Amino acid sequence: MALEQVCKWQAPDTQAPTPHLPRAGGWAIPRGCDPQTFLQLHGPQLAHGTTTLAFRFQYGVIAAADTRSSCGSYVACPASRKVIPVHQHLLGTTSGTSADCATWYRVLQRELRLRALREGQLPSVAGAAKLLSVMMSRYRGLDLCVATALCGWDRSGPALFYVYSDGTRLQGDIFSVGSGSPYAYGVLDRGYRYDMEVQEAYALARCAVAHATHRDAYSGGSVDLFHVRESGWEYVSRGDACVLYMQLLPEPEPEEETSQAHPEPAMPCREMGTGGLSAESEEATP
Repeated sequence: MALEQVCKWQAPDTQAPTPHLPRAGGWAIPRGCDPQTFLQLHGPQLAHGTTTLAFRFQYGVIAAADTRSSCGSYVACPASRKVIPVHQHLLGTTSGTSADCATWYRVLQRELRLRALREGQLPSVAGAAKLLSVMMSRYRGLDLCVATALCGWDRSGPALFYVYSDGTRLQGDIFSVGSGSPYAYGVLDRGYRYDMEVQEAYALARCAVAHATHRDAYSGGSVDLFHVRESGWEYVSRGDACVLYMQLLPEPEPEEETSQAHPEPAMPCREMGTGGLSAESEEATP
């Protein structure tokens, strides 16, 4: 007699769907297939584009970004948020794959919160940037795309760091990330000063992003503006990028009215040469 009939036992159906994930190493991968090579050969090659910038000045750190999320030639979301707050005194701009950026910022928020509970205080901006770069460097070569600028205020004052998914970590005063960054750098290099006033910094950030969205096809939508102060970060404004660019254009100079009121008379043909006119008059005279 079979075991199923004695114990009323049934073999588990391995082909039926299950809500549990397989254990590590239990994924069904063809033999001789490298996941990294498979993604490079058969994965979707979609162009990413954005314009984000951040710069440090005497009154804090300014962060600005456009709001267009594109996937190739398709605009996935025209009003996305590309500046993500981490805690009260730290936020970051996001450039790259939107899912990767959102995931790693959630991981960074969790780790910083745990360290604050253990140590009794939040880490510095440099410590947060180093923590993020070390965590992402372990996934180097796995098609992870995260480029961010961490803007914050700690015990040493305003601080700005650039972190990339391969583990790169840089400190500076001006950073612009994305496909529109060359156009934004052109505006920032011309008008940036460390001793700017607050309104001058706001105008410079809006001008840089607006010019970049006009020239870069993958950037557009609106312009988000944030300001990190000693008391914490502040959401300043969101303005339409096209309207901001039209406001930045110089007004056309009025044309001279005198030239239109008294135009110069055209010279008649008979004044060009008297010889031809006299010859014609002699021939016409009997």
